[in-house]
Amino acid sequence: MKDKVIGVIGGMGPYAGLELVRHIFDQTIAASDQEHLPVVLFSMGDRVPDRSTFLFGKTSENPAYAIAEQIRMAESVGAVVVGIPCNTAHAPSIFNVILEELARTGSRVRVLHLIEETVRFLREHYPDVKRVGVLSTLATYRLGLYRKALEAAGYEAVIADESVQETIVNRAIFDPSYGLKAQSHPVSKIARQSVLTGIEHLRQKGVEAVVLGCTELPLAVPEPEVDGIPIIDPSLALARALIRETYPEQLKPL
Repeated sequence: MKDKVIGVIGGMGPYAGLELVRHIFDQTIAASDQEHLPVVLFSMGDRVPDRSTFLFGKTSENPAYAIAEQIRMAESVGAVVVGIPCNTAHAPSIFNVILEELARTGSRVRVLHLIEETVRFLREHYPDVKRVGVLSTLATYRLGLYRKALEAAGYEAVIADESVQETIVNRAIFDPSYGLKAQSHPVSKIARQSVLTGIEHLRQKGVEAVVLGCTELPLAVPEPEVDGIPIIDPSLALARALIRETYPEQLKPL
């Protein structure tokens, strides 16, 4: 039996959590049930306040406390490392409070940083790429979470025009009739086309790769590249990092 459990704090949205777990299975070298890695998924979205609502100041209820509680639940059943497949949960005003809350309660679990792992994945697997486009939720866009991380790592970060970001990309995620949160499986044709439109918009700006900086965007465009442009899936990067930190000998080569 393997004694190191991987924790996934899902529900933000639910299918993003499932997708991270699927990536963990897909990226693991295993020939039997017993050789797969132990993973625990907590998908309790009803207990976690909306991250964007908090970040835009529309509520004072910080989702960090609910997320930290679920991390402790994962730790109680053996999780030694945890991933959170939600980019906006990694805004400093949420993520730092998660870490502070875990430290206050004596937790020893490690929480990997989704955005930092995405940048690391990009550097390791696409070493020649310098100009990187980003599509994301409006909160991640306005807070510059990926832009700051990419620029700190020496990349030229290219973001969509605000009109494209707000009326096309953000609606592809949140629109109640066709958005990815409303229709995760199967994804609506409108949502997929909207994400492809965003990618094309960035391609015309001369990017060499595009980060889908919302964990639900890859549900619409799961392809590893579009028109020759590599598509970077943060959930894939996080899945590989979780394996690397627990059972590196079972991490599949890319």
